[in-house]
Order: sequence, then structure tokens, then C-alpha cells
Amino acid sequence: MSKILQLQNLGAKQNWIGGSFHDSSSGKSISVISPYFNKEIATIPDSNSDDIDLAVKNANTAFPAWAATNIRDRAQVMFNLKSIMEKDIEHLAHLIALDNGKTVADAKGSILRGIEVIEFAISLPNMLQGESSNVGNGISCTMTHEPLGVVAGITPFNFPVMVPLWMIPISITSGNCFILKPSEQTPLAALKLAEYYKEAGLPDGVLNVVNGSQEAVESICEHPDIKAVAFVGSSKVAKIVYSRSTASGKRALCLGGAKNYMIVVPDADQDSTAKGLLASSMGSAGQRCMAASVTVAVADVDSIINQLVEEAKSFQLGVDMGTIVSKVALERITGYIDEAEAMGAKVLVDGRNPSPPEGYPDGYWLGPTILDGVGPEWPCATEEIFGPVLTIVRTETLESAMKIENENPYGNAAAVFTTSGQVAKTISESASAGMIGINIGVPVPREPFSFGGWNESKYGHGDITGRSGVDFWTNLKKVTSRWPESTETWKKYF
Repeated sequence: MSKILQLQNLGAKQNWIGGSFHDSSSGKSISVISPYFNKEIATIPDSNSDDIDLAVKNANTAFPAWAATNIRDRAQVMFNLKSIMEKDIEHLAHLIALDNGKTVADAKGSILRGIEVIEFAISLPNMLQGESSNVGNGISCTMTHEPLGVVAGITPFNFPVMVPLWMIPISITSGNCFILKPSEQTPLAALKLAEYYKEAGLPDGVLNVVNGSQEAVESICEHPDIKAVAFVGSSKVAKIVYSRSTASGKRALCLGGAKNYMIVVPDADQDSTAKGLLASSMGSAGQRCMAASVTVAVADVDSIINQLVEEAKSFQLGVDMGTIVSKVALERITGYIDEAEAMGAKVLVDGRNPSPPEGYPDGYWLGPTILDGVGPEWPCATEEIFGPVLTIVRTETLESAMKIENENPYGNAAAVFTTSGQVAKTISESASAGMIGINIGVPVPREPFSFGGWNESKYGHGDITGRSGVDFWTNLKKVTSRWPESTETWKKYF
């Protein structure tokens, strides 16, 4: 790995409120640690309810003018933003990598996926032009999407630009003003994103970024002037945020964790399947809700597993995979591996004694790990590990494979690797998940198709991107009109 990431102290960061940086009134701060170096690279405010209130007041002030702005002018800001981000993508990718532990290539890919949502937001003037129809004799009905007001998003550490871009472009192009609370583990890219928006011409107060931890989240959930909250993170916290937000009368959509299953049958193509299993489970060091961390091997697929093992052994840390986000996370993931081994799992590939890339000896490194001979009820097969660990569960029939998938309490994604259309149809129709992959290990829908799972992977109705995202961030207004004929002679007015 070339030494592309230089340790640097970025100093004390602030909140972004009303178009400029502001100190927090809390007087408390949070240390931001780079997982590449195990050292502090910045501090951020641990904001309190007063900071959230200040952001809400600025957003409320900006809302009337922004909502009244022609949607084409709002979309033009998104067009400008896309150009700015594309020109500065190298810098932003390095910032994400330093803050998050991704490789620069992985960080860049996540930015590009976020930019796809910006492109969708640019198209909203065509989508939100309103619908009108004559519904009766002399009666017409018109329907429009109206902004809610001040809304908020709470985003996770693993995609510090992509996930905010799932929310912000659609929300503010629809006419809302937005408050972002990024992960306190990876906040730096979100602050940079706010600067890009200002450069793109976004009026002050339309986007605000407030850093912090529990108090900031609770204040967002309970603030009476925040109309909607979107959240991405663990299922445990998603359920809490959803409950507190809806109890406060807000609209809420909270995406949680996952345990995604990849079903492999004997007729699957060996090379593409082995590569697909590895890419899905180890991409982003397994720290993504779309990682398919369990392979359900149906009957004899040993040739595929053997190639998978060889492919995994050739992985280079720092090139093919970055670090784990924190020391605590590294210890938790390693604990799952230790536990599975003690329960009798075969460790086909062991990442617990990694060789760090040159120049990064203190990073939170963990190599690809593959566990075989695991029972479907074991913790490593049922709980979200959120790391580069692939668990293999063996079964003899497709029916039993589907039973294992269906008993999973989550429902984010599922995949099948096969050359049989009938098998693919069976899995896609019966899997209990919101996103299905056929010979695709990471079945993320591309815009305008929406992102979202089922079951304990989501609390709330709808999806976070695409047309469903527009529906979440807006209210429908229906105007029904009837104009009676007048006996007034209008000729005298012309």
C-alpha cells in the first residue's frame, strides 16, 4: 500500500449552522480517532439540546423562502453540487479514508453512489410537476407534493457521505430544510459536504450539521419543530429513534441492521460465485448493512468454497480492504470468531493475525475470515457481526436453505447464486427480504429504484431513496376545483 494517507491533526471542528461554523454551547468535545493510526485527528462538539434548537431556528427562518423557491432553481443547486463533488472527489475520498478506515478506492466508490442520488434529485422538477385530471363534469383535481418544513437525518459511521446523500438531496430539493447529525466516529466528511452545498449556492440555514452523541439524537427525536426524522444504524438504536420520534408526533423512517444470506446451489458458476461471495462479505471490511455475511451452501458446492478460500487468502490489507472503524469494534468482531471456533467451527481463513501494510502498524486491522461447519442457530450465523467474517452453513436441500433464511429476524437483503431460472424464481419469491440479488452479492437498487429492507431491518413505512424517498419527505396536497358558469359579460374587460 502506498503511503497515501498522512497522519494530520485537523484541529477542533465546529457545528455548521446557518451557513457558517459555530461553537457548541455544551463545552464538551469528542475525540475523532483515525483507525489507520490509532491517533486523534480532530475533535468535534458533543452538542446539546440548545445546539439542536439553534439549528432548528435557523432552518425555520430559511424555510419559507426556500419552499417558495422554484423547484428548478432548487434542482440547479444539486446540479452545481454534483460538479463540485466530482472535481474534489480525490480529496473527499482521502478524508473519508483517514476518518473511517476505508481504502481510498472504496471511499471513492461510495461517493459516486451518493452522487447517483444527487442526479435523481436533479430530475425532481420533472417528477414533481403535479398531477391534474378532470374527475367530473366541470370538476378538476390537482395533486402536488409539498415540503414538510424542518426535517432531520441521523447517519452511521460506515458511509459518511453516501448515507447523508440518500437523505439530503431529495429532502431539500423537495423544499425542506435539513439538520444532519453525522456519526461522532466519522464526522469530518459531513462538515465538508456542508461547505460544498454552500459553494453550490444553497441558501444559509437550509442545511445544518450538528455533531454530537446521545443528547443530540434525543433532542432531534423530541424537538417539536422537526417534522420528520430518518435514521440509519443498528436495529437496536433504530427502534429507539423510531419510537421516540413517532411518540413526539413525527414521521420517522429508521433503517437498522442486517444478517444477509447468500444461497449457493451446485449449478452456480464457480468463478463468478466465489468472487461474488468474497466481494459481498469482505467489501468495506464487512462494515455495511448489505454485506452478505452468511453463505448457505446447498449440497456439494465444495469447489466453489475452495476457490473462495484461495481468493480470500490473496486479499491485501490496505488495497483490497481497509481497517475496522475502532478498537472496540475490532475486539467485538474478534470475539465472535473466537466463540465460533470454541463451538467447533472450522476456520478456513483466519484474519486474526493480520500483516498490516507498511507504514500503518497501529491500525485496526483484521483480515478476511471464513468459518465453516457452523450451525444455523449459532451467534456468528444469526447476529450482525459487522466485520470481514463469512459464515458457511451447510444444508442438503433448497427447502431447508429457505427455512434458514426465513427464520432470520432481519430482512435487508438475500441473494442466490445459480444458473437455474426456476431456482432464482423460487428464492426471489420466497425470501423474506426487501432487496434480492440473483448472482449479485450486493443487491443495492440503483436510482430511481429505492433502498430499504423488511422486518427488523426497518422501522417505519417506505424506503429511503427513489420515489419512495420523495413520498417520505413530502405531504400530498389535493385541490379539487369547480368553477360555476357566470352570467357576467367579460367583453368589457378586454
